[in-house]
Amino acid sequence: MSEQAGQWHFLTNHARVLVTIARDPGARLRAIAWVCRIIERTAQSIVTDLEQAGYVRRERDGRRMRHLLLCTDGTLRHPTEENVPVRELLDVFTSHDSPR
Repeated sequence: MSEQAGQWHFLTNHARVLVTIARDPGARLRAIAWVCRIIERTAQSIVTDLEQAGYVRRERDGRRMRHLLLCTDGTLRHPTEENVPVRELLDVFTSHDSPR
């Protein structure tokens, strides 16, 4: 891998958090942050962004919070991908998680 290639990423932290939630809706913020290699405060901010945009909803489950995916039939936000359903992105990154 070239030195320049190591300086940018294909996915944003928002996409990583959404994929992590899709893989484990019961994941705690600490786990989401660890998987995405961000700090917990950033994970909290991103989950709030996703909630405000209508992609996820937080729901109390006993003493824990669960994250419910809401907008998988909605589309990605960037104008060049505005016709691509969120579900397609999630399928790419979660399809290998399911037993075959």
